[in-house]
Amino acid sequence: MKISLQDGILETVEKYPATVEVFRAFGMGCLGCAAARFETIEQGAKAHGMDLVRLIDALNAAVKE
Repeated sequence: MKISLQDGILETVEKYPATVEVFRAFGMGCLGCAAARFETIEQGAKAHGMDLVRLIDALNAAVKE
């Protein structure tokens, strides 16, 4: 896996732009909010009630394409 739950949200989006659509599809459309600047993917996903395994799998699938 290239992306882990401990990676920062903003760092991930900057490094892998294809992940933006995945975050949005999972209901995390606030990538520009202040929290996205310091939260990990795990923290953001938990705050939005997301399935962590499905999210990380989808993020990694997006960067493989």
